[in-house]
Amino acid sequence: MKKVFIGVSMTALTLLTFNALANSCEGFGPQTPRDIDQLHGENKRVFSLAPPASEMNLCNIHFHKNAEHKAKDFSVFAGNGKHGGYQCNATSSLTEAELRAPKGKVCKNVKPGDTIEVHWVHSSCDVAPGKGLGSCLSNACANPDLRVETQVFLVVNDEDALDFNDLSYDGNIVNGYHQAEYIPQTTGKPVEFLGSTTGPSYSNKQCSPLQVTWSVRPACAKVDINSLATWCEDNVFEEDHAHGVRQLVTDPKLLSPIK
Repeated sequence: MKKVFIGVSMTALTLLTFNALANSCEGFGPQTPRDIDQLHGENKRVFSLAPPASEMNLCNIHFHKNAEHKAKDFSVFAGNGKHGGYQCNATSSLTEAELRAPKGKVCKNVKPGDTIEVHWVHSSCDVAPGKGLGSCLSNACANPDLRVETQVFLVVNDEDALDFNDLSYDGNIVNGYHQAEYIPQTTGKPVEFLGSTTGPSYSNKQCSPLQVTWSVRPACAKVDINSLATWCEDNVFEEDHAHGVRQLVTDPKLLSPIK
């Protein structure tokens, strides 16, 4: 059975429904991930951009090992398959101290020098943050607007780098909406476009039916691996590892135009 991802699985019934729908890419809307420096797209399925994240509820945070998207700042190809994707260009220039191994395993499969892509998933439903994409839906709101704020990080052993716990939720409510405590604002203007859910269950031949507004920051930032380890040990999203990636979507017929 295929799993549905913005990195995370939904209920068994929904999985079966989406698996039946996603047996080909004919007639599907725009797909994700993509090269955000390539603006061209020919997909004819159009839907409205989701509201700003500040006017939606944060419903999930998770991350993928290696970047699913590609940009000028994260363009080092890491291979095909669910463990492929892209790495930050600065990986090769990390210091010995930044690459120093921490004590014990971190999030099961993360080490200094790795690239991760973090997804802050937002929903128009009246929901609270929780586990998986199912937390973005409710019985009263089964077809929400979805927005994913995205940042690619280079994982380093450096307490002066960003603390992942400062990027989480911790009960933060602003103007009545569940919000992340902080999402990086110094890594360039986010590239916004229409797309889909991601994850290794999908490909150019196996498309996702969900409609998602994406906002992807174009530059890498550094995050401290010790803080990431702490977060994986205890968070409301029950996330304890890095998810696999969906390979880059390159067919213009499966991409929306970036304006």
